[in-house]
Amino acid sequence: MTKTQNNRAWFLVLPVLVLVAMNAVIPLMTVVNYSLQETFGDNLFFWAGTTNYEAVLASPRFHDSLIRQFAFTAIILAIEIPLGVAVALAMPRRGPWVSVCLVLMALPLLVPWNVVGAMWNIFALPEIGLLGWGINALGVPYNFTNDPTAAWFTVVLMDVWHWTSLVVLLAYAGLMSIDEAYYRAAKIDGASRWAVFRHIQLPKMRQVLIIAFLLRFIDSFMIYTEPFVLTGGGPGNATTFLSIDLVKAALGEFNLGIAAAMSIIYFLMTLLVCWVFYTLMTRDREAA
Repeated sequence: MTKTQNNRAWFLVLPVLVLVAMNAVIPLMTVVNYSLQETFGDNLFFWAGTTNYEAVLASPRFHDSLIRQFAFTAIILAIEIPLGVAVALAMPRRGPWVSVCLVLMALPLLVPWNVVGAMWNIFALPEIGLLGWGINALGVPYNFTNDPTAAWFTVVLMDVWHWTSLVVLLAYAGLMSIDEAYYRAAKIDGASRWAVFRHIQLPKMRQVLIIAFLLRFIDSFMIYTEPFVLTGGGPGNATTFLSIDLVKAALGEFNLGIAAAMSIIYFLMTLLVCWVFYTLMTRDREAA
C-alpha cells in the first residue's frame, strides 16, 4: 500500500517564508550587492569586486575596532557568566521570595537600550551623577568623558547591570530543573557544597550556560545603542566598537561600499561563532 503525501500544508509555511525573505534574505543580498560596488553619489554604482573587502581587512581602523570589540566581549563574558551563576545559586528555591527575586532580576531587561545609555550617562557624570560624584568623593579621579579607562569602566559596568539578569534567569531555570534526588544522594554521601556544585549543578546547567554564553556573546559583540548614547564612541576612539565604527562609515562618511563589506565580515564572524556553539550543543545532546 503506497502512502500519499499531502503537500498543501506547505502553503501554511509560505507566509513565514515570505516574511523571512523580506526581513532577512533580501536586505542581506542588498548589502552584498553594495559591498561589491562603489558609488560617487547621484545613485550611480560601479563594479568594484572584492576591493572593498580587501580595503576593510587591511585597514588599521578596522583592526583597532575589532580588537576593542573582542576585548569588550571577553570582559563581559568573564564577568557576567560567573556572576550570573553565583546570583542564581544564592536565590531561594521555594517560598514567597522566589517571585520577588525573579521580578527584580527581570527589571533591568525591561529597560530599552537607549534609555539604559541615557540613564547611565546621567548617573556617571562627575558633577551631578551619583556614581561619578561618589567615586570622586573617594579620592579617585573619575570622568568618563575624557578618560578612556573611566569610559571603559562605565560601559562595562552598564552592560553588567543591564544583562547579568539574563544569565541569572537562565542559570536559575537550569538549577530548578535538577531533580531533588541528586541533592538527597549528595547529602547522604556527605558531599561538600563545592562538590555538589562541581559534580551536580554545573553539569546539569551546562546546556543553559552554553545558551547564555551564546546569547551574551552575540549581544555584546553587536552592542551599539548603549555605548553610543553613553560615550558616543569616545573619548577619542576609546569605546568605538565595531558596530559604532560601521555606522560612522555608512552614515557619517557615506562610504557605502566599505560599510557594506564591513557588515558582511561582521555578519560572517558572528555566524561562525553561532555555528560553533550550535555544533557543541548538538554534540553534547547526541552524546547524552
